[in-house]
Amino acid sequence: MTTASPNPTTSGQAPVHDKVARIISLIRPAVQSDGGDIELVEITGDGIVKIRLHGACIGCPSSSATLQMGVERNLKAHIPEIKSVQAVA
Repeated sequence: MTTASPNPTTSGQAPVHDKVARIISLIRPAVQSDGGDIELVEITGDGIVKIRLHGACIGCPSSSATLQMGVERNLKAHIPEIKSVQAVA
C-alpha cells in the first residue's frame, strides 16, 4: 500500500497563512482605531507577506513605520518563515 505525499505548496502554505492571518487580526484593531485597516493579500513561497492598507493608512507618513515596526516585526517574531512584509496598492 502506498500513500500519496501531500502537496507541499498546499499543505505548507495553509498553516503559515492561518498564523499570519491570526497575527494580523491582533494588529488590526490598533490600525482601525486610527481610521485605517490592513488586508492580507498574499504570502509568497519565499516568505514575503503582501498586505494592502486602507482608509487613513493610505498616504499617512506613519504607515511605513506601522508596516515595518508593527506588522513585519510581529510576524517575523512569531512566524520564522516570514522574511519581509510589503504593501501593495
